[in-house]
Parts: sequence; structure tokens; C-alpha cells
Amino acid sequence: MHTPRLSRRTLLRAATLLPVAATTAAALPDLTAAPSPDRRSFTPQEQRFAPYLMTLAPMVNDMADSGFLAGGWWRSPAAPYNARVQEHVFTLAWFHAVARPWNPYAGDPTLLAALDAALGHYLSLQHADGSFPEYSRNEHGLAPTGFGIGYLAKTLRILRATGALPARQAQLAAALHRAMTWFLDQANRTVWQEPLRYANQTASGLAGAALALRLDPDPALSAGLTGAFARIAATGVSPAGFFPEEGGHDMNYNFEVMLPELADAYQQNPDPHLVDMARAFTGFLSYNLLREPDGSGYLVNVAPSTRTSARWYDEVRPDPDRTALNWTFTRQVPLLSAFMTAREDLAAARAAWAASTEPVRPLAKQDTSPRILTHGLYDERFPSRRQRAAAIADLPYLRSSDFAELRRDGDLDFLYVRKPGLYLGGYFGERASRGRTGLTFLWHPEAGTVICGLNDNDHACWATVFPGQVPDSDGPLPATYFRGAPGGAEWTGGHAPAALGIRYGNASVTTDVLVTRRTVRRTVTANQPATEQIPLVLRPEDVLTFTDGTPGVFGGSATATADGFDLRRGRTTIRFRWGVALPATLAAGTVRYFRDGSRRFHALRVPHQGTFDLKVILG
Repeated sequence: MHTPRLSRRTLLRAATLLPVAATTAAALPDLTAAPSPDRRSFTPQEQRFAPYLMTLAPMVNDMADSGFLAGGWWRSPAAPYNARVQEHVFTLAWFHAVARPWNPYAGDPTLLAALDAALGHYLSLQHADGSFPEYSRNEHGLAPTGFGIGYLAKTLRILRATGALPARQAQLAAALHRAMTWFLDQANRTVWQEPLRYANQTASGLAGAALALRLDPDPALSAGLTGAFARIAATGVSPAGFFPEEGGHDMNYNFEVMLPELADAYQQNPDPHLVDMARAFTGFLSYNLLREPDGSGYLVNVAPSTRTSARWYDEVRPDPDRTALNWTFTRQVPLLSAFMTAREDLAAARAAWAASTEPVRPLAKQDTSPRILTHGLYDERFPSRRQRAAAIADLPYLRSSDFAELRRDGDLDFLYVRKPGLYLGGYFGERASRGRTGLTFLWHPEAGTVICGLNDNDHACWATVFPGQVPDSDGPLPATYFRGAPGGAEWTGGHAPAALGIRYGNASVTTDVLVTRRTVRRTVTANQPATEQIPLVLRPEDVLTFTDGTPGVFGGSATATADGFDLRRGRTTIRFRWGVALPATLAAGTVRYFRDGSRRFHALRVPHQGTFDLKVILG
């Protein structure tokens, strides 16, 4: 284990627990009004603790006498029955236990009393069957129990290392045994749906159980965990390669929660099923993160995401990085290194953080995830720049310039088409939750991402939009695929045809798409007047000119009557043509991409009478 090591040498041994009534009324000293801690006193890997240090006193001082962590700092509803609110018991335990030059709270009796009270309230919420509630007191919840096993196990580990709160230690061990008994029961359909509906929540419980069973071995529960690893590998990975979330794929929960939880489990129990799952998801990931040629990072093919809207990942992601623990699998799954921060770049970012004279700021309420801290307890083995560059070169759309990949999961189709001048994505079939169907992105090998639709937004998807802002993509769009123009011989996967046709639609509109070496042609036939909506991703230096001479304005709006426009980005010109002069508007949205905001969403909208024939020619 890397710093902070939870050994008796590096931790303070707490004294006997002070009576709670004598200490809960005392306030923990608040550092937000004091001089900011010296950034140079934090080791590089412990920099993530700095904002939590500044947040600890406000969080603790908001706590109710009952031990409920009130104040709305973490999870909602911020109600006494929500066990997830109490997950910061780990944070309290860590700051009480770990002696560092920058940590004035180590050994603080007020903090220890607060931890005792918070644990008391947390454990009082557990049902007799071992489960915990989240949204109502009588709920037997998957997420609060799964994540709770992890936080309670890590808290117990700290308490045992310091000898603090011996009575609570016994209660925690018993509570963990009850929770694991409930969670690992194969017949428990709250945990083990087929397929899993919220795979990240099930994975969290397995990660917690892996640690809890190292602390307190139990042969029967250990056998249950082994079976559970096999079960989640069978029911928690889509045939398409993603981890199921609300009936489909969600980038945030897959890449930032589920995969790190599998990594956490692997740190405690290196079950080979976990590597298989990481490998399957990395394969899916490699088609859906769109690398920008200028090295800014990756844009996300976010239109299919079911729950959240993670839209990009920066090239360098310093602390706090929710994906950081994914390095665990990079040795067995080298391709995953393409999506990690290189160790040299992370070291440089951390050195810059230490050298900054800016004060350390406390965290905003709700933005206080304790997972950031728990995943910092492990050693780090980020890929080198060389290893990362090799993995990037092995991404499917960089390794090859001609393929068509069709990945299916029941009624969901994920299509990826690479030709020498383009990379095109589509999501077809039954729409899952907040996803948006149809074509989803268009990428050029030199210009990068040109079009990228968003999810959960009817104004920002690639769609045919009917009056009342009703896009065809906000609903099911089943598709058929052809070797050549739509209507020819069908293609169901395998070797890529020279030209790929796609036909998709609903009762109101049919769309035919033909993809060739450097051209995407999209022909729309609707049963009433409609508007074509194209979600462009533009950069400040882009030059956009409509065919009537009207310039497009980055960050602003423009109106033209034209039969198309040219987009020049660096040495590349991409031509959009629809053949007949129509009124067109270009308007900037509020969405920006990357930490520096170097790209911005712009919506192109062209109204028509029911037919529209767009040709995109990528230079």
C-alpha cells in the first residue's frame, strides 16, 4: 500500500473514547479563515486530500447531535434516513488517524467523538437483513448497501490500525457480515438482476466485500464472493462491451465509477474475471472516446449515454481524477493506457500545484466524493508517455483507416464506420433512457471531431426535428445496413464494404445514409416540414463560411440563405452541401469542451419542406 500507510508506526493511537455528550457540542477548528496550508507540505499523491482538509470542519460542524451528517455535503436527499450521506465516516476516520505536518486534526478528540456519533447513526440505519436505505427509511437499497460495505470496511481498517473506538469496531464487523450476507446472496434480486441494471452499484459491494473478507475471513462468504465475481462477469457486461446502466451504456458510470470499483476489488482479490471485464469494456471504450489530433484529449460519443453527460476527458487529468484507479488494469489491458494520464504529465501537474501560491479552497457541497480519497490509498502505476503513445496508436480508428464495426445488445445497435477521410458513429434501435439515437459523431483524422451529438437534450442531437422541437432521435430508430446504397444487399457485420448504407427511421421520417471514402451523404424524407439539426463542435480558429458569403461567428450566431457552407480547420476543409438555397442559422450553445474551453458546441439548423439531401465532403 502506498501513502497513507495505515500502520501503527505512521498512525496515531487514539486514546479511550471520550463521552460523546462531552464533545459533540464542541466545534472542530475551521481552517477556512486561517492561512492556507503550505502546498509543498503535501506529498504528490496526497494533494487530493488538501481540499478535503479545508472542508472537514464545516462538514463536521454541520453534524446533528444524532450523528447525522447534516448540511447537504454529500448525496441527496440530505435526510437522516439516507445511509449514503454517512459515507464520510471514512473521511473523518482518515483525518483523525493519519499524522501529517499539514493535518492538525490527527488525534483530535472532538473529531473522534464526531466519528463515533456518525458511525452510531450510520449503523442504526441498517435493516435486520443487512441492507441499508437511501430514498426512504424502509428501502432495502442496492447502492447504499454496496457502497456502504466499502466505506465501512475501509473505516474499520483504519480503526483497527489505530486501536480507536473498540466498541464500534465490533459493531462494524458485525454490520459488515450482515451486509455481505445480504449482498452476496445469489437469490437476492435487488442485487442480482439479469442483466444488471445498475452494474456499478453491484460492483461497489464486491469491492467492499473483498476488503472486508481480508479483514475478517469467512469461508462461506469468501465462496460467495468468488461466485459473485463469476456472476457479475456473466450478467454485468453487455455483448457490446459496456457495463449496463439503466438499460444501456453510460460513459460516466462505466469509466468513472464501475471500472474503478472493479479495480478496487482487484486490489484486494485478483480474480481473473475482473480483468476479463476490464478488457471487454476497454474494447468498447476504444471506439467511443474520440481523440483530438492537437493533443487536447478525448471528446466523448455521449449521445448513447443513459444517465449522465460526461462530454470530454482532458489529456492530463490531475487530482481529483475519478478514473485514476483504472491504472490497476493497464498491465493486463495495455490499450487502457491510452485513456490514462501519463505518469510524467501527472508529475508535472502535481509539481505545478505545489508551486502555486493560490490558497487551497474548500469543496462545494455535494462535490465531496469520499471515493477520491479511498482510491488514493493504493500505490500508483500510471503508464509512461511511451506506453501511453503506443496504446493510442493501437486505437481501432487510428490503427486502421477502413472498417465497419457493429456491436449489438438486444435492440440496441452501436455502429462505427472508419474510412480514410472520416470516422462516423451511430446509435440505433430502442432508445435507452436519456440517450439520443441516429448518427452521433463525425471525426476527421487531421481536423478531429466536427460533429458530436449530446444526450438528454433535444436541441443538441443530430436529428430531423419536427414542430415543437421534437427530434426523431428522441425515440427508437431501428436501422438496417447495406453493402452500398440503402436498398441493396444487407450487411450484418464483418468485413467492411467499400460503401456502407444505413436506413433508419420511424413513422414520420426515413433517413438514408451512404458512407464512402471521404463522404457522408444523408438523405431525409419526412411526412411534413421539418428542420435538420447538426451539432457542430467548433474551435476559435475555425473559419466557417456559408455559400452566400455569410461568415459563421464562433461563440455567436449567424443567419444565411445558402445551399451549404465550408468549414476550414488548419489544412483541412470540410464541405457541407444540401443542394438548394435554404435559410440556415448557426448558434453557439453554452456547452464547452475541455478544461480550457477550447471547443464549443454550435447548432446548425436548416428548415425544409420535408426532404433534405446533405452531403458532407471531408477534405
